[in-house]
Amino acid sequence: MKYIGAHVSAAGGIFNAPANAADIDANAFALFTKNQKRWHAKALSDNEIRKFQDKCAELEFKPEQILPHDSYLINLGHPEEENLKRSRTAFTDEMQRCEQLGLTYLNFHPGSHLNKLSEEESLERVAQSVNLALKKTEKVVAVIENTAGQGNNLGYNFEHLANIIEQVEDKQRIGVCIDTCHAFAAGYDLSSTSACAKTFTEFERIVGFKYLKGMHLNDCKKECGSRVDRHAPLGDGSIGWECFKYIMQDDRFDSIPLILETPEPERWAEEIETLRAFIN
Repeated sequence: MKYIGAHVSAAGGIFNAPANAADIDANAFALFTKNQKRWHAKALSDNEIRKFQDKCAELEFKPEQILPHDSYLINLGHPEEENLKRSRTAFTDEMQRCEQLGLTYLNFHPGSHLNKLSEEESLERVAQSVNLALKKTEKVVAVIENTAGQGNNLGYNFEHLANIIEQVEDKQRIGVCIDTCHAFAAGYDLSSTSACAKTFTEFERIVGFKYLKGMHLNDCKKECGSRVDRHAPLGDGSIGWECFKYIMQDDRFDSIPLILETPEPERWAEEIETLRAFIN
């Protein structure tokens, strides 16, 4: 079964996100459980939690079909102790919010070294940050998202993802989300069936499909290896449709959230319909 959806709005309350996903005929979705541009948010009330869970049950969204995303402010590899502590506190809070909601995953960006640490030192901080959050929660899986490699961001190659996983103590609670735009911009070709086969063979060798917990399905406005993160609607960018057909027809991508973050929400229902058509 392919779980296909989009990163939908939770405006007015997180309990609105499942209905917004159902409106585009999605059977998966992503959301922010708090304002992604603020450090602090009020605690989830029992009423908010109940309404969210009730709406998910009503619309038949199971926890494994939902891929929450953490705040953009968090940098788990930050070189400065005060800002690192702030990020770790915020990340743990986000993990705890997911736990309260009964969700399985929390998707996060690995962070940046800001040219003040080596990549290896910063990756170690990311792993340590994840270990701290896992000790303060019980079930939620921390899901690392690969990056396009802009600036001094970590996570632009499969080796970075494997490095973090290796240092996380509880291997059952760490995973990966592959963003197709980010991978392509970082230099992993996805523009043909043969290119996809090569890239995902490399992913299996270095990371392993057992750690793949979700994907972001985005085309890319820039060329392969540009290191520029610019999403495009499916089929309108440099990746093209073959990649998404490949993913839809490969059972290694079954039973995980496949989430659109393409820049034209009015096209999401059409994109989901096209992706489903590729399955058969």
